[in-house]
Amino acid sequence: MAKDTMMSWQVGDVKITRIVEIYNFTDNINMTMPDATAEEVIAMKWLHPHYATPEGLQRMNFQGFVVQTPDRNIVVDSCIGAGRERDFDVFCDLPEGFLEDLESLGITRHDVDTVMCTHLHFDHVGWNTYKDPETGEYKPTFPNAKYLFGAKEYKAWQEVIRHDGHHSDNHLVECVDPIVELGLAEFIEADHVIAPGVHCEPSHGHTPGHVHVCIESRGERAVITGDLMHHPMQCAMPHRHATFDMDKDSGKATRMGFVEKYKDSGVVVIGAHFFDPTAGHIETGDDGETWFHGLGL
Repeated sequence: MAKDTMMSWQVGDVKITRIVEIYNFTDNINMTMPDATAEEVIAMKWLHPHYATPEGLQRMNFQGFVVQTPDRNIVVDSCIGAGRERDFDVFCDLPEGFLEDLESLGITRHDVDTVMCTHLHFDHVGWNTYKDPETGEYKPTFPNAKYLFGAKEYKAWQEVIRHDGHHSDNHLVECVDPIVELGLAEFIEADHVIAPGVHCEPSHGHTPGHVHVCIESRGERAVITGDLMHHPMQCAMPHRHATFDMDKDSGKATRMGFVEKYKDSGVVVIGAHFFDPTAGHIETGDDGETWFHGLGL
């Protein structure tokens, strides 16, 4: 995208930075919650102007994250990727820029030691690979990294999802299969420790093996949600079904548990698709309802 859309948050000794590929994407709220309405969005004043338009459209980003610890460079969800053909035009033929933004942090693609994919949807694995202009082959973008895929997640995509007739597997062919074939993948459990102070928690439902990523350093904590939620409105309505959850009841239970665990906790919640500000706190208002309070607001 561009360096001017990057944001960073410091959690103790750990720096977390977002890299945006699609900025300020707007759509009807039922893209996220199938039974939600524009009127509900308009009525939630705290969503405006940052997370919704005056007409009740949701605002969101498609973005990946870089987690820099004192001795590790970790990419969490590598977004969509440049020059790809996907099911919707907005995701097709995106420009280069992700690696340039990464380099603005003082990190080259060779410096990344770990790529953590919260799940295997196309917009969370894209920059796992790049297309070699000479051969047309997809090669690892981060050749010195170990790529972490959930064991349950990977198995589900291979055995069920890939062959269900509802999901294209182009992104697997381009962004996952080459990594596995080269022996760069590590298949992890849902509570995997990625690095000291960085670990996974299970949040199945959106996909069969979905996880989110927790960061703790010097008594400060943050969590990167993955797609257990897509929009801050879901902090107030975690019990509502989500459009893209493969198991909608499990996804609902996951969201409700997540909100209950992290509300009023002081933990910085970084929404994988949240617009600006992407990071904030889940808080309980004076009326007893939960809401998302973006940092700096």
